[in-house]
Parts: sequence; C-alpha cells; structure tokens
Amino acid sequence: MDIPHIPVLLEQVLDSFNAARIAKGGILLDCTLGFGGHTQALLEAYPNLEIIGIDQDSDALAFAKKRLSAFGGRFSYQKGRYSVVVRELLSQQELQAKIVGILADIGVSSVQFDNKERGFCFDAPNLDMRMDREQQLSAKEIINGYTLWELEQIFWEFGEIREYKKLAHLIVEKRKNAKFTSAKDLSVFIAKHFKHPKIHPATQAFQALRIAVNDELGELERFLRVLGKIPLSQGARVSIVTFHSLEDRLVKRAFREWERDCVCDCNVMRCICGGGHRKGKKLYKKPLCADTSELKRNPRSRSAKLRSFEFGE
Repeated sequence: MDIPHIPVLLEQVLDSFNAARIAKGGILLDCTLGFGGHTQALLEAYPNLEIIGIDQDSDALAFAKKRLSAFGGRFSYQKGRYSVVVRELLSQQELQAKIVGILADIGVSSVQFDNKERGFCFDAPNLDMRMDREQQLSAKEIINGYTLWELEQIFWEFGEIREYKKLAHLIVEKRKNAKFTSAKDLSVFIAKHFKHPKIHPATQAFQALRIAVNDELGELERFLRVLGKIPLSQGARVSIVTFHSLEDRLVKRAFREWERDCVCDCNVMRCICGGGHRKGKKLYKKPLCADTSELKRNPRSRSAKLRSFEFGE
C-alpha cells in the first residue's frame, strides 16, 4: 500500500525507547497514531511490544488499522483526544503496570496538511483545520465570528505575531463586507497586507488558527498534567516530538518539574515538603533534532524536536 506520510525523527524515536524494560515487552501508547509510521517501526524493532494507538482523526485511524493489520493483537486503537484516553488508561491499575512507554508526535501530519479538503494549507478551497471533523468549531467560525479581542489573543498567544492587533483589525474590517470562505481567501488577504522575508506571510496566522481550532496547547498541557499526577512505573519512558517553541516550552517545563526533588515554592527559605518528589530523569540534556540526511528527505522535519523522560531512578 502507498504510504502517504513520512514519520519525523524516526531513528531518534526508536532509540529513545531502546531500554531493557521495553525490550522485555509491555504496552506502549502512541498518543498521536496518525498514519502509523512510528508505531510500525516500533512494533518491528521491539517484537515483544504491544501498542495502543490513539487519534481523533477517523481517516488516519482507518488507514493505520489497515496498515498495521499484520501485527494482529499486538496493535489496537482508540479514537479520541489523547489526554482523555491516556487518563482513562492510566486509571486502570492493572493496565498502568503494563505501560512501558508513551509517544506523542504533536502537530498536523503532512497528509492532513496536503489534503486541501481539510483546509489546513494556504490554497485550500475551504477554511476548516479540524483534526476531528466531528467537532463543530472550525477556522471559518473563528475568523468570521470571533471578536476583535479574541482574534488578537489567538494571533498573539498561538502565532506570536508581532503585528497581531493590525492583523485582527484588518480581518474584522474585511468581514464586514464579505465573510472569509476559504483558506485561500484568507492567505491571499494576509499576503496582501504583510510581508515576511523567509516564510509565507500567513504561516504564523494559520498556525495560530490551527492551534485554536484543535486546542492543541490545552490538550498537551492536560496530557502532561495527567503524567505528572499518575507517573508511570520505574523504567518506563515518555518521548514527545514538538514542532514549535510553544509546544516545546510546555514539555521542557514539565520535564524540569518532574526532576525536582523539592517542590516547595521558590520563596520558601528552606524545604518544608520533605523532598522525595523526583519522578525520574531526562534522557537528553538537549532535544534531539533531524540530521542532514533527514532534512534532505523531509524538509518538514526542520523544526521537529524530541525530548524524552524516564520514570524511576
């Protein structure tokens, strides 16, 4: 079958789970299954491993199910938001003890991005950007219905756009006469009023809208909070691939918190918590990035970063 998506940092992901605990077998949760590239490689590399894939995109699940059918009972999947599914799985004590790894590849797959019907790309005929097409909120509702202040917040917080107020104001004025009906309409409009020396002028705005539509940062925060409250057993590992600084910052902060032995407020003169709160350690001091050969094969890997954490001492 034709494989429509190249998984990023594949070798680095495989290496991050190269541990005796995982080699012996157990369950790994692929929180962003997508089209199954990482899961297939992990199942092939670790023959004693079982994987539960999680995704909210029905199209991706259907493809992955067919692609991974040869692995039989070693692969299963659940549809839904990964923060919710992971919380439910970890709440089952018998299952929790079997989980030896968790992988999350945050962001949009190249297939979603390239499929114009999904409304993620600049020349798409609609303005959608939903990963789960069963949800109601889309980019079209945000652009045409959110207030000036709400648009400003989205463009500033999720797009880190310097001229966020100008952009929001121009959009609100434009839609008074005619609503935005497609991603192409919006990208052309933005390119008309803004310039960028290196990327398409609408790149940051589209990123901000996509994050807002899918609540991507909120989802990642909830996921990290679950792992902080219900840590995995000793030797289990978590690997997270991010694609922009907003996501990476959340992961970096969470890993740093999990390494703290003392959780007292920084203003406290001396420790009153008693210590002993350290959950484990980071596997790498700095995030792993794509090497030159991968960048040539897959230019979209240029912004990918992998951070990994091992629970227990």
